[in-house]
Amino acid sequence: MKRAARFAEGRERNRAFAVWGTAGGSGMILGSLLGGLLTQAFGWASVFYVNVPLAALAALLAFPLIAPDAPRATGRTLDLAGALTSTVGITLIVFALVQGPESGWGSATVVGAALLGAVLLGAFIAIERRSSGPLLPLRLLRDRDLTTGTLITFLYMGTFGTLLYFLTVYFQSVHGYGAMRTGMAFLVPMLAIAAGSQGAGRLATRHGIRAIMIASLVVGGLGAATVGATVSVDGSYLALVPGLILLGIGQGAGYTLMFGAATRNVAPADQGIASGLASTSQQIGGAMGLALMVAVANSGLPEASSEEFASATTDGLRTAIWCTVAGIVLTTIAAFRLRKA
Repeated sequence: MKRAARFAEGRERNRAFAVWGTAGGSGMILGSLLGGLLTQAFGWASVFYVNVPLAALAALLAFPLIAPDAPRATGRTLDLAGALTSTVGITLIVFALVQGPESGWGSATVVGAALLGAVLLGAFIAIERRSSGPLLPLRLLRDRDLTTGTLITFLYMGTFGTLLYFLTVYFQSVHGYGAMRTGMAFLVPMLAIAAGSQGAGRLATRHGIRAIMIASLVVGGLGAATVGATVSVDGSYLALVPGLILLGIGQGAGYTLMFGAATRNVAPADQGIASGLASTSQQIGGAMGLALMVAVANSGLPEASSEEFASATTDGLRTAIWCTVAGIVLTTIAAFRLRKA
C-alpha cells in the first residue's frame, strides 16, 4: 500500500490503488477456491502451511521487482516507548472485547484489561507529545482527510470485514456446505469485489475520491441490507446473489479508495506514517468489529435446543448483519467529512 501511495496524487495514484485493490480481489478469488480444495483434500491445517512457500517466493521476488527506498533521514531514533505502549494498549482492549462475551463484561479480567489498555493508550499520546522522534507525529492528526480516512478504514473493517465470516457460518452451519462448496459460493462476491476494485480508480479520477467513496458505501450498504433480508433457514443461494453482487462491488471499490482518501493530502515524507496509521486502524477495526458482531450473533445460541440450532443461528446472523448495515450507514456519514477534490 505504501508503494501505491508514493505515486503522484490524482490519476496515477488512483490507478495504482486500483491495481493494488484488483490484485487483492484476485487473490481472494483464488484463495477461496484453493482454500476449499486444500481443506477438503488435506484438512484445514493445509491452508496455513501453503502460505510458507508462497511467502518465501514473494520475499524472493521483492528484491528484483521493488526499487530500493530513497535515502532515509538521519538522526531519527526508534520510539520504543511509544511502540510498546500503543501495541500493548491496543492488544488489551481487543482482548477485553473478545473475552467479554465469554467471561462477562463485568468480570475483573475484562474490566481490568480494558482499563489498563486505556491507560496505556493515554500514556502513548503523552509520550508522542514529548518525543523528538515520535512513532505518530500528532501534527498529522490535524489533517482532516487523514483522520477521516483512518476512521473510515476502522469502520469499514468493523462492518464489511465481518460479513464474509458470517456468510461462511451461514453456508456451513445452516445449510451444511462443505469446504469446497463454500469456496465456490464465494466466487460471486469475490468477482464483484474484483470488479469494484478495478473500476474504482477510474471513477475516482473522473468524479473525485469523496464522491466515489460515498457511492461505494451506499452500494455496499444496500447489498448488505439485501443479504440480511434474504438469509433464512430454507433460503436458496440464488436469492442471495443480487445482494452479494451489490455487496462485493461496494466493498471492492471502498477498500481500494479508503487508503487513498486517508493519504491524499499527506506530504511525501509522511506517506509511510499515514499509510501505517490507516493500516493499523484497519486491523483494529476488523478485530473489534468481529468480536462485537460475533457476540451479537451468538447471543441467542445458549438457549437454543439442537432442533432449534439452525433457526437460532440464522436469527443471530441476521441480527449481526443488520448491525453491520447500521455501521455502514455511520461510515457513509463519516465519508461526507472528506474534502472535495
